[in-house]
Amino acid sequence: MNDATDDELTEPWRFETRAIHSGQDPEPAFGAVNVPIYQTSTYAQDGVGKPKRYDYARGGNPTREALQSVLASLEGGAKAFSFASGMAAETTVLMLLKPGDHVLLADDAYGGTYRLLSRVLQGWGIDFETVDMTDADALRAAVRDETRMVWVETPSNPLLKIIDIAAASAIAHDAGAWCVVDNTFATPYLQRPLELGADAVVHSVTKYLGGHSDLVQGAIVLNDLEAAERIAFLANAVGAVPGPMDCYLALRGVKTLAVRMEAHCRGARAVAEFLDAAESIEHVYYPGLAHHPGHEIAAKQMREPGGMVSFRAGSEERARRIAERTQLFFLAESLGGVESLIELPGPMTHASVAGSPLEVPADLVRLSVGIEHPDDLVDDLAQALA
Repeated sequence: MNDATDDELTEPWRFETRAIHSGQDPEPAFGAVNVPIYQTSTYAQDGVGKPKRYDYARGGNPTREALQSVLASLEGGAKAFSFASGMAAETTVLMLLKPGDHVLLADDAYGGTYRLLSRVLQGWGIDFETVDMTDADALRAAVRDETRMVWVETPSNPLLKIIDIAAASAIAHDAGAWCVVDNTFATPYLQRPLELGADAVVHSVTKYLGGHSDLVQGAIVLNDLEAAERIAFLANAVGAVPGPMDCYLALRGVKTLAVRMEAHCRGARAVAEFLDAAESIEHVYYPGLAHHPGHEIAAKQMREPGGMVSFRAGSEERARRIAERTQLFFLAESLGGVESLIELPGPMTHASVAGSPLEVPADLVRLSVGIEHPDDLVDDLAQALA
C-alpha cells in the first residue's frame, strides 16, 4: 500500500470548522464565499493539448474538487471521489476486483448492494456470500483464499446491527483483503472507519451528508494512493460522475452536518425510548438502547448512536397502518434528510432481498428521524400507534 503521510492528513481545525472551510476558500476573482457552480462541460486550452487543469468535465470540475476535498478531510482520508449515486460509488470500488475474487457481505445490508453483487457482478465471475459480521469468529471462518473484500455496514440497514470495524479490518487484513465500510448511516461526524483500520469508506451522499432530500450522489474516501489512482481512472473511464449543481448542494449540506447530526441523534433517542416503552411494539432496534446487542461496541466506535430507528409492529398489516397514519413522518424511501421519514423495508427499500438470506421481517418499520422537535415526533407516533 502507498499511504499518505500523517502530515498530509493533518489539519489544525476541528470537525465543524473543517466542514465549512476545507477546500472552500473564497473564490479568488470576486471573493465569493460560496464555491461557485462551475456549470461547464469543457474548458478552453492555452494551446493544443495544453489545458489549464481540466480538459473535459467528466475528468474534473472545480465544484466537484471542492466537495471531494472536504469529504476527504472529514473522513480523515487522503483522497475522496464523488459519484452520481451511492450505487455508482459502490460499483466503482467493486470494479477493483477481478473474476475469481470473493466478497464477504454483512448479512444485514442495503438491498441495492446485495442486488449489485447477486444480479450483476456475480455474473461477471465475482463471487460473494453473506455472514453475520457481529460474530468475529463467524467472519473469520467465512474468509477464503480468494476473499479480497470484506464489506461492512455499521450501523446496518435496516436492522441497525453494529459491527466492530477494528476487528473486521484486522480479519480482512490477515487474509490479504480490503475492509470497505459503508458509513452512510453514521457519517464521519459520528464514526470514522479509516481511523479504525478500514481501507475505504463509501457513502450515499444523498442521505445525511446532503441532508435535504434534494440530490442523489455517492462518494469514496481512502488513503491508499495507488488504489486512489485506479479509482480516479475508473471514475473518468466509466463516467458515473456527479454534476456541479449536485456537488454545490452537497457542499451546502456538509457545512451543517455536525449540528444536524446532533439534532438527528437527540430526536432518535427520544423516539427509541418512547417505542421501547410502548407495550404494543414487539422490538426496537436502536444502538443507543442498553439492551441492543451492539450497544457497547457502538459506544466505543461512535460519538452518538445515530438518527435511525427500526421496530417490529407485530404484523405486516399493523406496520402498514402505522406507516400510513403518521403526519410528520412522511411515508417515503430514503433517509437522512431534515424531515422525518417512515417506511416498510420489506416491500420498499429492501424488496430486492426478498427470498434471500437478507430478507427482512414483514412487520419491520424503519424510521429516519429528522430534526423536528422530538416531542412532536413522539406525539405523531403515539397517535399512529393508537
